[in-house]
Formats: sequence, C-alpha cells, structure tokens
Amino acid sequence: MFRIGIGSFSHETHTFLDKLTTIEDFETSGVAYGDDLIEKNRGVRNYVCGFITGLERHGASMVGSVGAGTGVFGWVTGDAFDKYANALADGFRDAGKLDGVLLALHGGMAVREYPKPEAEIVRRVRAVVGDIPIFVTLDLHANEDQELTDVADGVFACMEFPHTDTMETGLAAAECMIATLKGEFKPTMAIQKPGIISPAVRQWTKAAPMTVFRSRADEWRLRDKDVHYVSIMPGFPYADVPDAGASVIVLTNNNKLLAETVARDISALMWELRETLAHKKVLNAAEAADKAIDLVSKGIRPVVLGDGSDRTGDNTLVMRELLNRGARNVGLATMHDRDAVNKLEQAGLGAKVSLALGGWGQASGEPLAVTGTVAWLGDGDYIATGPMGTGGKNLCGPSAVLDLGNGNQIIVTSFNHQVRDDAGFRHFGVDFDKLDIMVLRSRVHFRAYYETIAGEILEVEAPGMGPVDLSVLDYKYIPADAFPIGRNWRK
Repeated sequence: MFRIGIGSFSHETHTFLDKLTTIEDFETSGVAYGDDLIEKNRGVRNYVCGFITGLERHGASMVGSVGAGTGVFGWVTGDAFDKYANALADGFRDAGKLDGVLLALHGGMAVREYPKPEAEIVRRVRAVVGDIPIFVTLDLHANEDQELTDVADGVFACMEFPHTDTMETGLAAAECMIATLKGEFKPTMAIQKPGIISPAVRQWTKAAPMTVFRSRADEWRLRDKDVHYVSIMPGFPYADVPDAGASVIVLTNNNKLLAETVARDISALMWELRETLAHKKVLNAAEAADKAIDLVSKGIRPVVLGDGSDRTGDNTLVMRELLNRGARNVGLATMHDRDAVNKLEQAGLGAKVSLALGGWGQASGEPLAVTGTVAWLGDGDYIATGPMGTGGKNLCGPSAVLDLGNGNQIIVTSFNHQVRDDAGFRHFGVDFDKLDIMVLRSRVHFRAYYETIAGEILEVEAPGMGPVDLSVLDYKYIPADAFPIGRNWRK
C-alpha cells in the first residue's frame, strides 16, 4: 500500500490591490490540518477531492498536512507565506515515511519576499520528504516558469475556465502518481512561455482562441500515447510578477524531446493568435444598461451582466446606470460592504433605510445612495450547487438584502463574493425566477451555470481593478517583452 501526503496552499494574488493578504485572511477562510483536510474535502468538487478519489480507488493511504486558501487580495505577506509553507513541510515531516506527495497549489500567488512562491513551497516540502515524486495541481491562471518544473515531478493545471474540472485535475494527478510509483510511468516535463499577458475575460475556454489551443493539445495526445497531460495556462494578468504571462507545460512518459516539441508547438500557436488572446472589446456600464433594458423589453430574460472589472466587490457603476434608466426586477449579487450590513442589521428586518452602498474600494465609483426596505438578514454563507465547486462553502459572512422597490434587490455581504450559481440568490430569499436582470461580480466563472439559464449574457467593463485594457495598470516587474504591455511593446 502506497502512503501519499496531501496538502494545499493556494492564493490568487492581485498585486494592484491595496489590501495585503494576511494570516488573519487565511484563518478567517478556514485552515484545515491533518485528517481534517481530507474529511473537509470529501464530496466537494475540487483538486483535493480528486486526490482522495484517485488514491482510494487504488487502495493507497493518505496523510493530510495543511489546507490553506483565501479570497483575492493584494500581496501575500511574508509571514503568512512562511506560516503555511512551513506548516505544509512540517506536516509531511511529522507524517513519517511517504511514497509521494500531492499538492494543490494555484500558480498565481505573489509574495514580495519570494518571487516564485509555488516553486519555493515545493522546495520546502522536498527538503523534508526527500527524493520522492511530488505532483502539483495548478489553476489555469497560474503564472509559472522553469523554476517550478525544475523542482516538481509533475504539473497538472485544470483545463476549463470556469474551473468545472478541478476534481478531474486532482484525479489525473493521483492516477499518475500511482502509475509512477508502480514503475509504469516516468514523468518527464517541458515548459514554454509564449510571452503573452491577456485579460481574464479573454480566457474563457468555451470560445476561441482557447478552444484552438486545447484542440491542438488534444491532437498531440491522440497522435502520441506518450503525451500524457498538457497544461495550457493563459496566466493571471493582475499580478505584477517576473513570471507573469501564459505558459504551456507538457508531461510525457519518459520522452523529453516529445515534451519539448509539443510545448514549443502550442506556445508558437498562442503567439500566432496573440492579438486575439490579448485584446477584446467589452461594453461599458452605460452601454450594458441600455442593452439589458432593451433585451428585456423584447422578452429576452433573464439578462445576466458579468461585471468582470470589479475586483473589490463594491463597484456601483453598473447598478447606478440601471437604476437611472428605471430598470425593474434587477438583482445585484453581491455588494461587498460590511459597514452597510451593520447599519441594516441595526435597522432591523422590515425597516425602511436610506444609506450609501459601496464605492469604498479602488476605482469603484462613488457610493450609491439608495432607499429601501430590509428584506433579509442572516448568515450569508451557503453551499455551492452549480457546476463549479459543487458542495463547497461560499463565505459571505453576515449579510442583508435591501429591497429598493420595483423588483430591484441588492444583496449586501460582509465578505467579497463571486456568485456562480442560483444559490447565490436563493439563499438570501431572493425570488430568482422573477429577476429580469442579474448583475454579477464575475468575469467568466458565472458562465458555468448561467449559460444554461440566461436569455443573454453581457460582459461589462465598468472601470475597476480588473480591466480588460491591461495598459491602464502600472506594471513594473513583468517581463519586458511580454505582449502587449511589457515595456518593450509600449515604446
């Protein structure tokens, strides 16, 4: 029986946000240790559940170390990184002899003290477990380079955005681990970086050019059985880090030349389609409001507005434009404003309240002055029911619903939250089926569910910290030749 260590330390770091990511943030989101890591992830569609499923299928035993992750904030502090990276390593050291290690990382973490944090995590684990296979799962938005593939034995990035296949990704890593330990597989990798940084809304994997890249990868897998796994990662664009940008990692069975050939081929294809990947026209808030109202007037409903530029969860611009135009039956999920929640709680259920919502964050617009009735108060935490992260807990904290009349409702939460399915409305007592227009703080993840029920989806570019036009951000540390925003392209 093989004995496999399991751990997770994950963060997607938006380095342009002012708020640092601290130990308190990870602790608030919940940190699991030992066997609790394994038990908490059973039945949840994520990487760790994939590890568990694959290892149990083969009768392997599991040892949990640490599971830590939290929402998108600014730079991870050095002390937070050290705490959880060291805890991971300590957990594996204390576990005794292990045959292999499976790590659910992200690839988009940014720490000023450690320019390549995921590689540093693997190095610290390697220092205590020795020369045994270490396989890593990554988010499709990973920013990675050769430093990670030099220290890890296998890398598996999810293939879908929205990330509906994280469990399958973890399962692939676990299956490959067992094959490697049985001597049936010798993991051999190559990595290429095409030198492109693209906005998140352009990375939807059900549309070109991402579909083109995946088709090429599938062609290679069909052509040669030794091409085992192809990770195509367009990267996380809102991280000003030296390894920013797209990467392709190819895992083969003991065929370095093949891995290098496939990685170069797909990287070259990405470069060929760089303009399509890096640029996209998106409606502004006023245009989106006009179009949404027009669509509803023609009987097309619900219209879903994905406010992909809002990274702090408190942007007021889209809702303001809709209200100014007299829109009806609008649901906004969610407005991140803890102070407003406190005021609504103090007012009490059924109270009529006038207050200013949101607008406190970076590039979020002015606070939105509204008057409405407190329609719901309670614990906003709920379980995801849609295709992404099914069974996982979404943290919203103390929350409220403000009914503005005319069917317009705003869900106000204590924590920043990205709604991905209808539970993000229904949990708060909102009659989901009566909404004509839904405003979501999401770039692409919402599509996994809302593509199935929307009359039409509109992508919205309200000024915010997640712009489609990346040139408005002040990058300092990205590669100089990164298309289209590296300094060599700006001259």
